[in-house]
Amino acid sequence: MSKKIIKSEITNILFCGIGGQGVLKASEIAGDAAMLAGFHAKKSEVHGMSQRGGSVDSHLRFGKVVYSPLISPKAAHFLVPFAAEEGLPMKKFLAKDGVDLTPFLEKAAAASIDKKFLNTYMLGVLAAYVPAIAYEYWITSLGRIFKRAIDENIAVFKQGFEEAGKK
Repeated sequence: MSKKIIKSEITNILFCGIGGQGVLKASEIAGDAAMLAGFHAKKSEVHGMSQRGGSVDSHLRFGKVVYSPLISPKAAHFLVPFAAEEGLPMKKFLAKDGVDLTPFLEKAAAASIDKKFLNTYMLGVLAAYVPAIAYEYWITSLGRIFKRAIDENIAVFKQGFEEAGKK
């Protein structure tokens, strides 16, 4: 997977997975990191079925000025799935030049990433593709949002970041 740098005034990120995987937490961390970087950020969550096992997605948009939290079809710069089967129906949101991070799910499995840290691993992968948000803002946000297992989350985040940096 080749790295792409998105050159747009607004960056659109779509997170998706199933209840209990940390979709909403990951979106919150990414939004916080974007705000620390000086961007205006908006997010929207669909969690009507978010009980453990139900579909969950979260739209995050950040840039100089953002008016709506919702990503239009074919406008997402990044698709960040936590379950491959949940990413399939969301591909309709991916822009023509967007980046689908689904292949990193297999890399996480091959690296024996504990499922409770998959969201943090995928955030690390995403961070490698979003140079507009400095690495230290991601780390600060992890520490601000997570109340437990902070060291473990940071270690897994770094693992995802380094894995994505190989591309």
